[in-house]
Amino acid sequence: MAWLIQFYKDWGALIRIVAVILIAMLIRFGLSFSVRRFVRSVTEAANRHDDSPLAQARLVQRTKTIASVLGNLLTWGLGLLVVSMVLSELGIAVGALIAGAGILGAAIGFGAQSLVRDLIGGLFIVFEDQFGVGDSVDLGQVSGVVESVGLRVTQVRDLEGTLWFVRNGEIVRVGNQSQGWSRIVLDVALAADVDVAHAQSVLANAAAKLGRDESIAAHLIGTAEVWGINAISGEQVVVRLVNKVQPTHKDLAARELRRLVKAELDAAGIALAAGGTNIFVNLRD
Repeated sequence: MAWLIQFYKDWGALIRIVAVILIAMLIRFGLSFSVRRFVRSVTEAANRHDDSPLAQARLVQRTKTIASVLGNLLTWGLGLLVVSMVLSELGIAVGALIAGAGILGAAIGFGAQSLVRDLIGGLFIVFEDQFGVGDSVDLGQVSGVVESVGLRVTQVRDLEGTLWFVRNGEIVRVGNQSQGWSRIVLDVALAADVDVAHAQSVLANAAAKLGRDESIAAHLIGTAEVWGINAISGEQVVVRLVNKVQPTHKDLAARELRRLVKAELDAAGIALAAGGTNIFVNLRD
């Protein structure tokens, strides 16, 4: 036993350092295995679910992003812990190094405030699922379809095809037109002397025809509603027609509804208000 005690006295620090590194590697392997298993289970569940391929892709992307962030945090946390323990075994004053690193980190953080704000904003976007790839969004400074969501930058392509790179830290409000449901809001401006009751009946018939269109009916949510007179003046009466629809098909349904409304009004001999734009369509969530 004497030689073993002497051996530990001579090499004890090295043994403890090796033990710390091995234990940290085992912990890292176990945590990485758990994260990979979690991502795999979510991916398999998404593939078995009846949601659209786009929704499945969003779920998988969000899960992988969160797993990547957690993996990096675990790696850095364990790495810093191992380094501090190793330095302590070597007799180096860790407290002084931590204090110096804190001052340096504060200086770097002060100079990189915008980068930190972008990264934190990106994390909240991913964790809260504010929007994802394929969503139609209004970010204030730009509107369009999301093509990529990163931790620092979100890429949005507008109606004209321009690809915008928006820093996540600069996004203060998000209008997502692709989550849950959207609503077609059709305002029809008619002549002031129109028979409003008859006009509402004609609009309801147009909406009913839309519901019988097999290519669109599956994407409608509920039945259309004629809300009645939305505005009135000496020259025109504006009647509002609304219908809920799945977000991915709102443009198609709105175009077809406009066509049917025009055809039904012409067939009934009801004139639109003269001058200006007579039919206004708004798509709202």
